[in-house]
Amino acid sequence: MTDVAGTAEKAPIRVAALYQFARFPDAASLRDPLARLCCGLQVKGTLLLAPEGINGTIAGSDAALTEVLDHIRTLPGCADLEVKTSYAQTPPFQRMKVRLKREIVAMGEPDIDPLTDVGHYVAPEDWNALILDPDTIVIDTRNDYEVAIGAFEGAIDPKTHTFRSFPQWFRRERERLLSGPRPRKVAMYCTGGIRCEKSTAFLKSEGVEQVYHLKGGILNYLEKVAPEDSLWRGECFVFDERVSVVHGLAQGTFDMCPDCGRPMGREVRTSPLHQTDVRCAACEAMR
Repeated sequence: MTDVAGTAEKAPIRVAALYQFARFPDAASLRDPLARLCCGLQVKGTLLLAPEGINGTIAGSDAALTEVLDHIRTLPGCADLEVKTSYAQTPPFQRMKVRLKREIVAMGEPDIDPLTDVGHYVAPEDWNALILDPDTIVIDTRNDYEVAIGAFEGAIDPKTHTFRSFPQWFRRERERLLSGPRPRKVAMYCTGGIRCEKSTAFLKSEGVEQVYHLKGGILNYLEKVAPEDSLWRGECFVFDERVSVVHGLAQGTFDMCPDCGRPMGREVRTSPLHQTDVRCAACEAMR
């Protein structure tokens, strides 16, 4: 497990979180050239390719990642690819995987197309004003174990185990959430922005018009907004061996449970209950 790195800027390994909704009618043809390039440059991580685009996180040297990202920007519809960059002291991934999927983020709603219609993007600098508006409903679109270690103040936690459960949750809760004397705005957020693109597209398809999402996700907010101005509480779960990040995108304080892969506080390792068998609270509850 990687150690807390002090300041992210001093760490030697660049980590790039990226996604782009695009038209890839033959995603399979893109896989092997991308995999060969990454492996040849000793870049590690996971990239997902699907007919709707690309998604993933990769890590390596600055020069290697620049070359890989330049290649991705040559793919159809990816010229304006946005990347969230952070740094790690030790490799956050052990190998490179380029996988073909039906969706780059699985929602299970085949008619949803973020390239056609999505919510209004909100810059990190403008996010606080939106979510402090009493007519705004703030919804966290991440899974329950992610929300457990950090969230925006006042946000609704759908308590979903997978993103596929989000449409069912919203349809069930819609009337309760949106009823009232005045129209409600819906602001949604996720780690890097990709789930928000799909969730806002989904709400638009359900007839909800005042839909907003945090551009670049929590990672963009933690990079751009100073801690003293922040409405974020806790840490942000990331899908690599850093486990979590904090403001400035420095590594956080969580470890990963070796059994279930969920985040667990590092105090668990020093607890007498876990001296010989380190498990998170969720694993303990399953015993």
